[in-house]
Amino acid sequence: MIEMTDDIKEPNGFEFPCEYPVKAMGPNTDEFVKKITELVRQHAPEVSSNSVHSRVSSTGKYISVTVLVYAHSRNHLINIYQDLRADKEVVWTL
Repeated sequence: MIEMTDDIKEPNGFEFPCEYPVKAMGPNTDEFVKKITELVRQHAPEVSSNSVHSRVSSTGKYISVTVLVYAHSRNHLINIYQDLRADKEVVWTL
């Protein structure tokens, strides 16, 4: 018997929907962490403060912000990353 689900298998091995860690790095400020969190929440309003983690670089100049999101599709992630990359303070995304 074949079971039908809403999961979509992508060619790259991801199955959607899934939890996915969205990462962005920028200047080491509290404002940057808040900005990244709010940018991601525009696409994933369910993100809670428990889903946001940050780590300061060894030099203390940058901070990496990781937001765990429930990604509905590849396009959902693409839209999140497009908005993150459009921000002038974001140095890189992963």
